[in-house]
Amino acid sequence: DRAIADNNEDVRRAAVEALASNFKDDPDTLPLLKDRAIADNNWVVRYAAVQALVSNFKDDPGTLPWLKDRAIADNNEDVRRAAVEALASNFKDDPDTLPLLKDRAIADNNEDVRGAAVQALASNFKDDPGTLPLLKERAIADNDKYVRRAAVEALASNFKDDPGTLPLLKDRAIADNDGNVRRAAVEALVSNFKDDPDTLPWLKERAIADNDGNVRRAAVEALVSNFKDDPDTLPWLKERAIADNNGNVRRAAVQALVSNFKDDPDTLPLLKERAIADNDGNVRRAAVEALVSNFKDDPDTLPWLKERAIADNNGNVRAAAVQALASNFKDEPGMFEVFYNCAVNDPFERKEDDETNPRQVALLAIIEQYPDHPQTLSLLRDKAANDPDEKVREFAQNKLKELDK
Repeated sequence: DRAIADNNEDVRRAAVEALASNFKDDPDTLPLLKDRAIADNNWVVRYAAVQALVSNFKDDPGTLPWLKDRAIADNNEDVRRAAVEALASNFKDDPDTLPLLKDRAIADNNEDVRGAAVQALASNFKDDPGTLPLLKERAIADNDKYVRRAAVEALASNFKDDPGTLPLLKDRAIADNDGNVRRAAVEALVSNFKDDPDTLPWLKERAIADNDGNVRRAAVEALVSNFKDDPDTLPWLKERAIADNNGNVRRAAVQALVSNFKDDPDTLPLLKERAIADNDGNVRRAAVEALVSNFKDDPDTLPWLKERAIADNNGNVRAAAVQALASNFKDEPGMFEVFYNCAVNDPFERKEDDETNPRQVALLAIIEQYPDHPQTLSLLRDKAANDPDEKVREFAQNKLKELDK
């Protein structure tokens, strides 16, 4: 009754799932699931019914024809996709499954369904002579980036040895009008054709010339992971860490330099420069974190961190510097004063919920490392009552409650 009559879709779905899990042998369960998979006016319930039918009634003679119908006729793309995936996983040997998947990979009006059909064809019908041409066609001609990307990935994973795959990937990595597809092609090329003589120069070119920062970043990461020993990689990384106009690319280059070329004499000076001069806060923060993780013992690191904890105009960078000081230099003289100054005077103003307030980071450092300092309790009380950031006030109030227990 609840699976049909309740006016809330979550209740109906829960009832459908409960029936399938617990009352599979009841003669009414299968007909009810079939009915819900077609007649319910909410796609979530229909989707749950599809999954329940395939999981529990795969061998019922009515399940297969019903799935075929849902893969084409349901007006919700998620239900059609579930039916497509269920057909490929459970009824691969039915003579209608392959033609239906090919049809859905081209004719369905939703990109998620077409993409699911593309993946299902590559996974289950790799040896069918029509699969490879269809994938190549979808990788170029589909009007949706998700489907083209799925086809690119399927080609690289399943048809690496086909002579047309490498040229197609190179073409998609340059000519596709969507950055996500180009990035997928870059990653596929490096994963599967690292030893091709054109891959390295081509990657270098993509890491500079592509107009999408995510593609350039993928090329940067691919170069470092696969061609670290190439003599051009290090100077090229240094150049990208400074000159790329996308912060994510510069940050990836900074992280790659520290991970792979820590001992190069230019790495430390470059990190210090990026931690101050880069105009992107995320790059400066990455440089701060890299310095502390890798150059803690350099005599300039501590004074430099203190300066970043005060002078950087980005709250996340100041918070990262305070955290680095608390984690790595807590025993240095004068650190209480550094944290106290930050907890009282940092100018942070919250704009987003997920931002980190340096005042809270500094306050936590004081509570954990200087619990008996004569100024700690009074500072905590002041923050609980007067800090302009509600999250800091709540944090301080909770800490006071803990101390009172």
